[in-house]
Amino acid sequence: MLYLTLLGMRGPVKHPRHRRSLPERGWIQFLLLRMIHESPMHGYQLVETLEDRKYVRPGRFETGSIYTILNRMEHRGLLVSVKEKGETSRVRRVYTITGEGEVVLKRGLESIISQKPMMDALVEYYDRIFKDRISRSEENGTQNA
Repeated sequence: MLYLTLLGMRGPVKHPRHRRSLPERGWIQFLLLRMIHESPMHGYQLVETLEDRKYVRPGRFETGSIYTILNRMEHRGLLVSVKEKGETSRVRRVYTITGEGEVVLKRGLESIISQKPMMDALVEYYDRIFKDRISRSEENGTQNA
C-alpha cells in the first residue's frame, strides 16, 4: 500500500486488522485539511463527508477518533477551533484551517501533482494486469495472495 507522508504521518500499520484495509490512516489528516479548507466543520460533519465522498469505508472512523486527530492537528497549528451551539443546542467544536495548515495543504497538493504520472502508471498497470484477474477470483469465491 502507498501512504502519503505529507504531514509527518507514520507509514503503514504493522499489523492491519483487515486484509483489504485502505490507506486512509496515511491520508486522513490531508483529507481533513482539504475538507476544512473548503468550509469549517465539526467532527461528525467530517466523518459524514469522508464517507459521503467515499474517501473512507463507512464506519471506518468514529467521531471520537476524528476529534483526536483534529486535536493533534490543532496542537500542531494546522487548525483552530471554536465552540459553537448547534441546531440542538449542543455545543460542538468547529474547526478552521490556519495559514500554516493552508501552506501544508498547498505543498501536499503540489506533491500529489508531481507524483501523478507515477500514480497514473501504477493504475494503468493494475488495470492491465490485475483488474480482470481479481474480478474473476472474487466471482469464483477464491482469493489471490
